[in-house]
Amino acid sequence: MEISNEQLKLVDKQIKRLTSVGNFYGKKLKEAGVEGVSSAEEFKRLPFSEKQDLRDAYPLGLMAVPEEEIVRIHSSSGTTGTPVIIPYTKKDVEDWAKMFCRCYEIAGVTNKDRIHITPGYGLWTAGIGFQLGAERLGAMTVPLGPGNTNKQLDMMMDMKTTVLTATSSYALLLAEEIEKRGIKDKIHLKKGIIGSERWGQKIRDRIRKELGIEIYDIYGLTEIYGPGIGISCDEDAGMHIFDDYVYLEIIDPKTGETLPDGEFGEIVLTTLVKEGAPLIRYRTHDISRIIPGNCACGSNFPRIDVISGRSDDMIKIKGVNVFPKQIEEVLEKFPEVSSEYQIRLSHLDGKDTMRIYVETNGSVNFLELANRIAAAVKSKIGFTPLVKIVEIGVLPRSEKKTARVFDERYD
Repeated sequence: MEISNEQLKLVDKQIKRLTSVGNFYGKKLKEAGVEGVSSAEEFKRLPFSEKQDLRDAYPLGLMAVPEEEIVRIHSSSGTTGTPVIIPYTKKDVEDWAKMFCRCYEIAGVTNKDRIHITPGYGLWTAGIGFQLGAERLGAMTVPLGPGNTNKQLDMMMDMKTTVLTATSSYALLLAEEIEKRGIKDKIHLKKGIIGSERWGQKIRDRIRKELGIEIYDIYGLTEIYGPGIGISCDEDAGMHIFDDYVYLEIIDPKTGETLPDGEFGEIVLTTLVKEGAPLIRYRTHDISRIIPGNCACGSNFPRIDVISGRSDDMIKIKGVNVFPKQIEEVLEKFPEVSSEYQIRLSHLDGKDTMRIYVETNGSVNFLELANRIAAAVKSKIGFTPLVKIVEIGVLPRSEKKTARVFDERYD
């Protein structure tokens, strides 16, 4: 998907503003000899930006406007390392609200809906993003934030909320609790807008079936506004990305070369009109592809496929490079197992070991199933893991993002 002349002009304007302001990012561009951009070829030669660049700018080195124009900061949800602080102007917040409102409209949400918000508020962008979009839409929100599942379910029943916003992990936890308590007939949910973590087909199907709702996959990251820069539509054929606010590329994560539409690679985003902390060619490390052609829904916004993983989540064990997505693809072929799994890596007696924990119901032979899964994983990645079968509900559920890989080799 080639950058348009209109998008090029906006990028050129951003570069000139950044270099004249001389913030952390502007200085890096100037050091790289970048003064502007006037063609698609020049754009492809612009340097990438990485999360480490943003960490190096801590706390407010990314600020590209006078401080009195900053109305808010947000921070990425990572728990390790120096945090990334992103400043927002009033216009940035308004633009984000417009995009998020657009997400709700694409999902068929109206001002007659009641929106149940479970993602976190505060420095994290999720909760307040869902709130901003709903208020612009004119819909009633029930802004609970994360945690207190008893309260969540009580409010869901009492307020008759029709739209659930959540991570896939928490949506699954709520679905299981509703089933366990036998209150499905008291729940009025019609739609779920789910995001913030990669989720496979198995968990999608479980949430859709157990809650009896339509689900929409929302995309975004704190560095680029937050969730709400794209969403799937009723066709369920990829997520539309709002290219009037961000320019989308897919690159080969190893070479940095731009890939043609249809090929899987790393998502790279450029903010076109952001004021507080514009970013040029920001490497997200999310793996997807641009889906060629227009969507049957009639929208001209480009589409990306579901996020299949991250370029930086590779596991190296026994000399083999393994991605969690590969394990997930194997497990999806076994109807006996649930959507939940864990991968644990350990080092004992000079050897690395991979243990895979999966859930199933009590009606199957655990040993026989474990052997079949282990054989299928070996055929996929080249070595045999230890597979442990546990009953449904044994693996932890999360109110935020569920950790699925635990590397205990160096603890």
